[in-house]
Parts: sequence; C-alpha cells; structure tokens
Amino acid sequence: MAITYHAGRRIQGTTADVAPIQGGWTELGRQTLTVTSSTLTVSNLPDKKYYMVLESILGSGGEIAADIRFNGDSGTNYPIRRSNNGEADWTRTTTYDYMYSGWGGTDSNRFLVGYVVNEPTKEKLWQHHQVINEGRNTSASDVPSRNEVVSKWTNTSAAINEIQVRAGGASDYIAGSELVVLGWDESDTHTTNFWEELASVELGSAGDTIDSGTITAKKYLWFQVYTEGANTETQFRFNSDSGANYASRRSGDGGSDSEFASETQSKINATGGDSHTACLMNGFVINNSANEKLVITHQVAVEQTGSGTAPRRSEGVTKWANTSDSITSIQIINKSTGNFGTNSILKVWGHD
Repeated sequence: MAITYHAGRRIQGTTADVAPIQGGWTELGRQTLTVTSSTLTVSNLPDKKYYMVLESILGSGGEIAADIRFNGDSGTNYPIRRSNNGEADWTRTTTYDYMYSGWGGTDSNRFLVGYVVNEPTKEKLWQHHQVINEGRNTSASDVPSRNEVVSKWTNTSAAINEIQVRAGGASDYIAGSELVVLGWDESDTHTTNFWEELASVELGSAGDTIDSGTITAKKYLWFQVYTEGANTETQFRFNSDSGANYASRRSGDGGSDSEFASETQSKINATGGDSHTACLMNGFVINNSANEKLVITHQVAVEQTGSGTAPRRSEGVTKWANTSDSITSIQIINKSTGNFGTNSILKVWGHD
C-alpha cells in the first residue's frame, strides 16, 4: 500500500509499509485511586526485562511513605541503601519485609521515578529518585525534600508480576494517587510508546533561552536539554513564569544539599556555578494543574575540555508553586554572562 500524505505534513501508512517501533517504553498497567487506600497495586505484569515505575502520591493528615513489594512477598528480602537530602547513606539488610522508599513526611505529596531490572534467576536490582513536598506546602518559600534509594529483591526463582506500593505510615493515600508501570524488552515490537514527543527545539543562533513553545498539557513530562557556550548556567522555568515561585534543593558533586527558596527559576545547576561550557540535563515532572509541580533533575556539566578535568554533577529537585495551571511550555534559561550556542537543544516528551 502506498504511503499517503496529510495536512500538517503527517505521513500515514500501514504496518506493511514500515516496521513497528521497537524497544520503546510501553504502559503495562496502572492504578489510580478514586477513594482513600493504604495500597496501590499493579498486577498481572508480563515478564519484561526492565520496568520503569512512576508514582504520584497524595497524602492528607499524618505521615505516609511509599514502600514497595514485589509479587506480594512479605519476607525480609529487601536490603536497601538510602540517602535523604544528601545526607550520609543509611542501610538495612534483613530488617524489612518491604523496600523502604524514604521517610514519611506529614501530609505530603511526592513524586517518584524508579527502575528495576527483572531477571527471573537473579536478584532484582532497584533504584529510584523521589521528590517530597512535606506538608503539601504550596509556597515557594518552602523547599522540597528528596531522597535516592538503591535496593534489591533477593528472589532468584521468579519474574516480577506484581508491584505494590504501601502507605506504611499513620495515614493512607488519598484519591488521585497513582502508580504507573512501564516495561521494556529487547524483543518488543509495538506501536504504543508511552512517551510521546511534544517538542524538539534547537537554537538557530546564540541566545539565553531555549523555549519549547506551547506543548500539550500532559500529566507526566520528561525533558532533556543539552547546552553549549562559555560561561553558562542552565536552569529552567515553566510557562514563562519569572516570578519568585520556584523552590529547589541541590547537591553538587556529591556535597551537602543547598536550599534555594522563592527563586525566579530553578536552582539545580552543577557545582561550578556560572562557568560551564556544556551541560546535559535530564528531568521528570508530575504536572497536575491543581497541585504544585514537582521536578526531579540530574545534570552533568563541563568547565574545561580534555581529560585533565573531571565534569561536575548535580542532583536536584524543584517545586513550581503553581496550583492553578498545567505546564504548557518549558523555558531553558542561561543565568550567567555567556550565551547558549547553536548546538543547544531541548526535547520534551509527555503522557497522561
């Protein structure tokens, strides 16, 4: 069958014309709460080599956590290593019958992005990063918390077929809390990629801003940016909001966390400040219009080329204290004296 051309330069054909997408993340299951509950569970998972887990947790009242179990296993089979707010690592080996994802946080909203490798005959290795808005504070004067966790499920006889998130504290999850499980396997052939490209913008001339333009509002956003240019500092804004509505927490080069309240943009640059010549940033966002927007970011930045100088790194979280709008554009901004070069690029993906 011939390929046909449609308005907006869309090209349409059949699977006989082109091979299906291979290897993209596809949604395997989700649970979205309509009533208060102590658990979120996605069952009947197909056997995929890798899972990506998105958790958007809404709390009300006392402390809540986001503790994880696989296949309903309540044995003490989840040794972990965890750091809260950049503090020294804390470990547990045979103590817990769940994967402890972090401290409770009274009346908190939280967003977690995690990954697990699922080899049936090997221990299942897990890692995640989490941003926590304790007290559900909608003011940019209140800086969010963060944690990073690595763990393993010591089972070596079964593939993961169920992922459960447990409140594990004094209070339960409220309606709107959600668990989404994505899967990937090298044998996959499908046309149902979870992450839909919303924007791809490359600078045509040197400047201080890379603007996504208007994008479709999606519940989950994933953005990547690469910037070049001497004396640059790569930050972001949403919806061109330059008010003092951003609160960030950042660790540079593994150091103690720094807090930045009531900023006019994110403050998550890699240590070294405003002297970067190149930067790669990866970020995930939970984008519900009625809630503050929570962001997890990682940066690697270069100050000097060549093998004689190691790059800088940062791990950060940001809260955009807007509870009335969805994110419909992303601006990558330079807060230093130089300019982003013409090789600088922003890509944005999303999904509801």
